[in-house]
Amino acid sequence: WLAEDFTLGRLLASEAASLPGELARADTGRAASGPVLAPVDDAQEVWASGVTFLRSRDARVHEAETKDIYTKVYEAERPEFFMKCNGWRARAHGEPVRIRADSHWNVPEPELTLVINAHAEIVGYTAGNDMSSRDIEGANPLYLPQAKIYDGSCSLGPAIVVSAPGEMNDIAITLSIRRGGEPVFEGRTDTAQMKRGLEELADWLCRELTFPAGVLLLTGAGIVPPDDFTLQVGDVVRIAVGDLVLENAVAS
Repeated sequence: WLAEDFTLGRLLASEAASLPGELARADTGRAASGPVLAPVDDAQEVWASGVTFLRSRDARVHEAETKDIYTKVYEAERPEFFMKCNGWRARAHGEPVRIRADSHWNVPEPELTLVINAHAEIVGYTAGNDMSSRDIEGANPLYLPQAKIYDGSCSLGPAIVVSAPGEMNDIAITLSIRRGGEPVFEGRTDTAQMKRGLEELADWLCRELTFPAGVLLLTGAGIVPPDDFTLQVGDVVRIAVGDLVLENAVAS
């Protein structure tokens, strides 16, 4: 258990160099029990970056009616960002994620999720699921908020690994989807396949935005199921980022 007055926001208001000491002071030494919560405060923001892997660029070009914009984003100096959710909307490990009722093509997107402090320093990472409605975004890029932002569209966890960005350059990311107990999709990538650097993404995100309590940033998907695949209610999505395992069932 951490101290009762502990908040992630207060921890992330500190500089990276003081984080180990702050954590040590917050640690009560008692074993925790009960349900695992998403590792984010209610008032914190969760942002996302897109088209950071070649596989993601290819998938979004294929789904889009306006095809050249994603190639331009992939090759541009400026990355793509969008706000995914406030912290209170994020689902935890073991809680259900959702697919939109008005969409017929839905996929999970497994992503390394950076934990960035108020000073734009990367201090750790967690696992994230950026649920996406591919048909909605493909119909018009301006529909991206509806394709990406809805109840149950983001899960995070189960923990935060305190880590420097230089230690995140070759982290394995895997995705497996089970239906009726049987695997229907499996994929693997790693952070070495990313076109953009992690510190580059943090710098761009924080360039003109202030996050006094820190921010979490989904860094893009390098695993995309084939075009004939869509999630169904009851599927179980398992994402591993390094040693972290995030699992959520799909609800309506």
